[in-house]
Amino acid sequence: MDRLPLLSATAATLARDVLAAVIDTPSTRLHTARLGGTIVSALTLVIYTIPTGLRARIEDVVVDQAARGHGIGRDLTNVALAIAKNHGARMVDLTSTRRGPPRTSSTNQRFGFAPRESTTYRLTL
Repeated sequence: MDRLPLLSATAATLARDVLAAVIDTPSTRLHTARLGGTIVSALTLVIYTIPTGLRARIEDVVVDQAARGHGIGRDLTNVALAIAKNHGARMVDLTSTRRGPPRTSSTNQRFGFAPRESTTYRLTL
């Protein structure tokens, strides 16, 4: 997955052991799309239970620049939403970075995602 640098300036190409750990984590699902045998898009769906119910998150949505505009990211997102719903998730959160293409926000809103009035804090360990 040499597309990860599109997500973060500090992201590196995904090492095999890290990829294996993602795949082996029961609550995490990595979905990919291929064109001509090459992975051109991926997203991570995380389904987890907290005291208020089952939740899902879509993270790390990335589409290769050459493959954008063909609905590949939309199709992967639809698959993830269907899986989350099938598992009984009441809501799905989607993270989006400011590094994405300008139309990312409007695309997310077309799915029905709305910005939350909350602040996410991060502590780097």
